[in-house]
Amino acid sequence: MSDPSRSAAAEVPADAERIEVSRVVPASPAEVFAVLRDPQGHVDIDASGMLMDAEGEPVTAVGDRFVVHMDREALGDMPLGRYDIEVAITVYEPDRAIAWAIEGALIDPPLGHVYGYRLEPAEGGTRVTSYCDWSNLREDLRPFVAMPIVPESALKATLGILDRTVRRRRSRAA
Repeated sequence: MSDPSRSAAAEVPADAERIEVSRVVPASPAEVFAVLRDPQGHVDIDASGMLMDAEGEPVTAVGDRFVVHMDREALGDMPLGRYDIEVAITVYEPDRAIAWAIEGALIDPPLGHVYGYRLEPAEGGTRVTSYCDWSNLREDLRPFVAMPIVPESALKATLGILDRTVRRRRSRAA
């Protein structure tokens, strides 16, 4: 049984600057990518509990942006309450990869961390790799910001929710 008092940073080595988790989702890369490019899809699959809602159109290119309404109280690590962030797409390869940086009033200039997904055809569906990379975290913040913000366990759980979400979208479309 896991210890709920463990911080996200305690799940990864102290010198790590990136975490990755993978899972095969029994769906095509296009079906998975449709969820990942949709702002509401991010809310639908979030296992951290922080994403409350999103505004914006599905992204189509690097540079596209959308707003996510957040509630940091879900993590219980900082009393930030509710706030908005802007997701800025930094990688966009249809059915293969998507990544984004986080911007917003609370984090201006941005922290320098990136979240993303890589998709690869695999036996039984699509191997989805979710990652958080903080190798470009602002040097002035390194002593004060515990990374990763979202624990590895939440990235893993998000992949499970992604699996369920893709299946539900498929059954509704049928």
